[in-house]
Amino acid sequence: MTKAQQLRDLVGSETSRRAFARSVMVGGIGAGVAAAFGGATTAQAQSLTDVDILNFALNLEYLEAEFYTVATTGQRIADAGVGVSGMGRAGETVGGSRVAMNDRVMTVAMQIALDERNHVDFLRQALGSAAVAKPAINLAALNVGFNNVNEFLTVARAFEDLGVSAYGGAAAFISNRSILTNAAQIALTEAQHAGVLRLLVSDAAIAVPPVDALDVLPLMSPNGRLFQVDGAGRSTIRTPGQVLAVAYGSAQGGTRAGGFFPNGVNGTIVSV
Repeated sequence: MTKAQQLRDLVGSETSRRAFARSVMVGGIGAGVAAAFGGATTAQAQSLTDVDILNFALNLEYLEAEFYTVATTGQRIADAGVGVSGMGRAGETVGGSRVAMNDRVMTVAMQIALDERNHVDFLRQALGSAAVAKPAINLAALNVGFNNVNEFLTVARAFEDLGVSAYGGAAAFISNRSILTNAAQIALTEAQHAGVLRLLVSDAAIAVPPVDALDVLPLMSPNGRLFQVDGAGRSTIRTPGQVLAVAYGSAQGGTRAGGFFPNGVNGTIVSV
């Protein structure tokens, strides 16, 4: 099936547009505060502060910034002058290398790399002395991502879609409206990144694997869609525990390390 045929099927599908509305009316929205934070009790989850949420986001921004900076320059973010010190256990970034890309993809990748480094700087400034340190990061966790441009696009697509879903899932737990606004601005930037990368993936006819059961694959993958949205046009969101399950490479409850974060992340929100 061609991309054009897939798009026509999606746009014309009353079933897909109504499916989300039916699920909301029947089951309601949300799974509870405790469920949203993996193994945390309701009391523990409710005691989380905006600082905890921002530090959770900072761990993910460290990962994204490292991935794109290494892929476009061969350097680490610390080499580019980005701060990496802070609370918790600091760690080195290992793996990865500069990727050979065509001009179109390199232009996109370099802009995203800049944005992700700026996100790290912004969150660190907002958190001040409460900012967590960059944890140990293993960019070679999947053994893919840097050997060619298709590998790069495959991993980049997964990171951006994961980032969008992470901010969406955490938004409900941010109490300060100014912080919520700033988090929304970062989330919208991540969404722009995701849209461009999904288009590049589909244009290159790359069939990518799903990262979990919530993943909405790009066009040219089985059951793919151009955008990461459900039948009501709403983007996928993940709880912090679901995000860490992808980053750690394990959905086992209580998992606290693995995958891209071999020693875990820093802060309060650390387990699946």
